[in-house]
Amino acid sequence: MRRNFNLIYLLLDGLHDIRLDDQLRWLMPHDLVIVPANVLYASTNIKGCKGFCLEFKTEFLESLLQGALAEQFPFFDLDAEHVISLNANESNLVQRSFENIIEVYNGHSREKTQLLRDYVHILLLLIRDCYKARYTVYIKEKATRAVQLTSAYKHLVDEHFRDMHEVQQYASLLNITPKHLSDVVKSTTGKPPHEMIHNRLLQEARTLLGNTEMSIAEIAYTLHFDDQSHFSHFVKRKTGHTPLEIRKSF
Repeated sequence: MRRNFNLIYLLLDGLHDIRLDDQLRWLMPHDLVIVPANVLYASTNIKGCKGFCLEFKTEFLESLLQGALAEQFPFFDLDAEHVISLNANESNLVQRSFENIIEVYNGHSREKTQLLRDYVHILLLLIRDCYKARYTVYIKEKATRAVQLTSAYKHLVDEHFRDMHEVQQYASLLNITPKHLSDVVKSTTGKPPHEMIHNRLLQEARTLLGNTEMSIAEIAYTLHFDDQSHFSHFVKRKTGHTPLEIRKSF
């Protein structure tokens, strides 16, 4: 089944199989399983199992994240390896982290929600440390792909910014979803993708205002704004000055 939450569990003992999308495997003691939200997951043989399990929605950690969950914790990427075989020391650390989460969850602290958020974040950091020790090549390749995709997006913006003002238009050209494009650009530049479009439009607007005799209406038409009013509002909102004020400053 597909779930709208992320699932993490650590098997300590028992018989357990797992199917993630089309891949079937049998788990061993101290195998840690990460099931990202919306990944197809099923188990048909479960007997005598002991371990720990945690479910959480990505939104629960939003205040602690800088960008997409999978960018900070690559084991949540849909193409990543989702089963990590831990050694004894790693397993003990992860078990203690689960125990801390359970203790806070069963307690009555006034700061329960924040404590749970912090302890889940700590668990993810521990898992990331284990993951990096095994899959550094995947992480580097993923980072390289992100840089390449951002570069392709920049080239498309330079080519089409005059007549394409929406992120989803560029995502369509790149054959990816707008969300994926947004997550990747944010992870590599620290800025949302629409900011790149707006900056390029402003740069061109300044050039046309300062170096041509085109009217403001003509510039708005050249940059494919609906009308002069829409163009003037955009420039004012982004710069604090009207197009006419910018023209007079040259």
